[in-house]
Amino acid sequence: MRFGVYAEMQCPPEKPHAQLYWEIQRQIEHADEVGFDVYATIDHHFSQEFSISANPLALFCAAAQRTRRIRFRTALHVLPPKNPLELAGQIAAADIITGGRLECGVGRGHAWLYHGFGIPLEESQARYEEAFALLIRAWTEERFSFNGRFWQIHNARVVPRPLQQPHPPILTGGTSDSTYEMAGRQGYGIMVPPLLPFAAMERQLGLYREACAKHGHEPNLVYLRPIYLGDDPAQVRRECEPYLLNFIAFTAIPAALIYHSPQQLQAAGYGFYASGALESLTVLSYDDLLKQDIAFVGTPEQVIEKIGWLQEKAGITEFDALTNYGGITHWQSLKQQELFARHVIPAFA
Repeated sequence: MRFGVYAEMQCPPEKPHAQLYWEIQRQIEHADEVGFDVYATIDHHFSQEFSISANPLALFCAAAQRTRRIRFRTALHVLPPKNPLELAGQIAAADIITGGRLECGVGRGHAWLYHGFGIPLEESQARYEEAFALLIRAWTEERFSFNGRFWQIHNARVVPRPLQQPHPPILTGGTSDSTYEMAGRQGYGIMVPPLLPFAAMERQLGLYREACAKHGHEPNLVYLRPIYLGDDPAQVRRECEPYLLNFIAFTAIPAALIYHSPQQLQAAGYGFYASGALESLTVLSYDDLLKQDIAFVGTPEQVIEKIGWLQEKAGITEFDALTNYGGITHWQSLKQQELFARHVIPAFA
């Protein structure tokens, strides 16, 4: 069982962007010091409240100079708008600079990003598949050519080569059945979205495990949840509730940027964003979020029990704790990392 820290880098309107970046740098250093295995953040644009993590590779390269052991993961690189060969070289360079501590999540990204990308939403799946194939070829073939729908490559050689061979570990994530089946078939890791209750994902996790078994791969299931530890429920609620509710609200804000019809979203494989499921989360109370296990809040023993249940029931191989969410203070995030590392991780040693 591995343990990580995941941060979307949500930035409330009143916080300077530079301040959040330096706080995250310190939190990465602290996560390394107290024994977490990996630190993950996303590739995201256009919405301050949801995330200002516009260049995760730069963040990780900087953090690598001040850490010794912790690994770094982008969750996820949004492939459709990117030049895949340029990204392949950038990831390889970051793998070298981080000393081979890089892991790569890849995906299509949120539907609301497409208002700013300048590419049609209906092309997102085809662009993702083509870019993904090119990314792998760039790392595994000395030279190659490619004649696709979006990219025509002629006798290309991508340099530098990654330090990890043939490339850093690959993970993906999302809400569609095809993503879970593909990841299991190819032996990639899966990151479970942090806002959906287990019951909503149980069938898809089963699809992933079945595909892994069928194709001879060991599952790599990463489960993400906001956490807050403490022994006094009243104090925990005072300290946690406003930021946890902010986390939900900030997550839903960019949904207003989606300008596609429900029919267009369904046709593009983004049916989740047409379902109203995201907006429905904003009406949940603090008690609802705890009851549905959308957040793991309570004593270390209670959180240990929940993670242990997921390990047994779902076969998760890694739990990533969100300790920085909804504009929570820097000291609280550091304290939660400390408490989790001291009291929860040893239970799974």
